[in-house]
Amino acid sequence: MTIKIDYFSDTNIIPSEEMLKYMMKAKVGNEAAGEDPTVNQLIEKVCHLLGKESAIFLPTGTMANTIAFRVHCDRPGDIVVLDETSHPLKVQSGSISGLAGATPYPISGIRGIYTKKQIEPIIKKGGGRNLPRIRLISIEQTTNFGGGAVWPIEQIEEVCSFARANQVRPHLDGARLFNAHVATQIPIKEYAKHFDSVYLDFAKGLGAPIGAILAGNRAFIEEAWYYKFQQGGAMHQSGILAASCIYALDNNIPKLLDDHKKSAMLAKGLSGISQIDIQPKDYLTNILFFKLQKTKFTVETFIQALRKENIRMLAMEDKIRAIVHMGISEEDIKNTISVISKILCI
Repeated sequence: MTIKIDYFSDTNIIPSEEMLKYMMKAKVGNEAAGEDPTVNQLIEKVCHLLGKESAIFLPTGTMANTIAFRVHCDRPGDIVVLDETSHPLKVQSGSISGLAGATPYPISGIRGIYTKKQIEPIIKKGGGRNLPRIRLISIEQTTNFGGGAVWPIEQIEEVCSFARANQVRPHLDGARLFNAHVATQIPIKEYAKHFDSVYLDFAKGLGAPIGAILAGNRAFIEEAWYYKFQQGGAMHQSGILAASCIYALDNNIPKLLDDHKKSAMLAKGLSGISQIDIQPKDYLTNILFFKLQKTKFTVETFIQALRKENIRMLAMEDKIRAIVHMGISEEDIKNTISVISKILCI
């Protein structure tokens, strides 16, 4: 079945013709030897953007997070503190324990955002010969399963400063950091300065077909290379892929604001349907969740009804997730609201 309006993920964006042309012109070389000029250009641009010394180009964000955890957690059993809804904990194939050999310590934040007060007793409980070391905190900006919630910069500063003061390293899972940037107008560098390592994604929202960057100091990235080889090796002449990320950086960041506006339009339209429970004010970026009420449909049968209308969303337990991206137009939003209203009012 052909899906015409796809809210499943903001990774489901077809590269534009302009991006593809830019990729085809990329100069390439041996990436593992540091000789791919386009990869080097991307790394230089991102290091300047983040204010970091060094970076490594990777195919996916899952790989970036896992490598970061492996570098930071250098003793088996080290603890990674993160929200219970965070992407690395829920849907990265158990890589925290399975690949990093670390112990995840999930805490219950609000929409994926936790506080200094919550981590204080965890970090300050003291060590011992038989106790695992609290090694890392991970912050997801914006939160995926928290509905695109944006960590306030003041809260990031407070949490990270406390962690560092207690010899715990902060890592930024910045899968949608650009969404936070356009929503708040806070510079990317201002977010990044609070973290020892930062991951950025170019395939989420920005429209690149593949690509992530992990950044930190030179020693951190040198160690990251070891795990990159172990988890799949170098990508050789990967400048073609890096070119898509450069194009995305140079051209597509402002388009995220349009995605936020379309998402708000969708949330407002859905809130006008009596069988839907959603609070539009909760959703400031491109991800939203809603529930069904007073209807014969279950989440699964509703998703199936949408697919018959060539619309795809994601069922998540008792909720439905929709992610808006540049592949969805305002006309698509209007059609979606109309179709959902028709389905639920039968």
